[in-house]
Amino acid sequence: MPEHSEIFNEISELLQKGKARDIVGSVQKALDAGAQPADILQNALMEGMNIIGGKFKRNEVFVPEVLIAARAMNKAAETLKPALAKAGVQPVGKAIICTVKGDQHDIGKNLVKMMIEGKGIEVEDLGVDCDTLHVIEKVKEGNAKVLCLSALLTTTMSVQKEVIDALKEAGVRDKVKVMVGGAPVTQGFADEIGADAYTPDAATAAEVCRGFYA
Repeated sequence: MPEHSEIFNEISELLQKGKARDIVGSVQKALDAGAQPADILQNALMEGMNIIGGKFKRNEVFVPEVLIAARAMNKAAETLKPALAKAGVQPVGKAIICTVKGDQHDIGKNLVKMMIEGKGIEVEDLGVDCDTLHVIEKVKEGNAKVLCLSALLTTTMSVQKEVIDALKEAGVRDKVKVMVGGAPVTQGFADEIGADAYTPDAATAAEVCRGFYA
């Protein structure tokens, strides 16, 4: 049995059950036992999120369970962050996420954000009803490789195209991979507006996003 596998399994299971309070103690226990912060992140936390993501895709769990698990992930990550920083462990990269102008929906966006963070990617969340010019300014800062645009209304889908067109006009379209999603969005629409990727659910979005950092 690999070293620390028992405590890693415990952390993974606590995450899947959404036990935010208990997971903090278990992460600290793993650190106290000499486990490497990067191993706790990879083999316990990210492993747990991958399992939840798989169950979500197979309709074995639903949005509430995933949100609860993601909150537990965030609590555990807060506990782990100082140790990761001390060990010099960096995120694999950075992504930007937002819900486009005119759209106030945030549950889907939040779900995707949490799933992407579960892949070891830092996510800057610009919020909802996000002005296109603000998105462009953030992309111009140049430290994000992926831009995720959410639209939950048929009336705001077109803003995803507006953002892509604005990126081209600003000369920064090649700086980021643009991912689009939301209830009314389809692969055909994504192809039509020139997006780099469309995914039908949050777990797949996280997998595709992680692929851009390979």
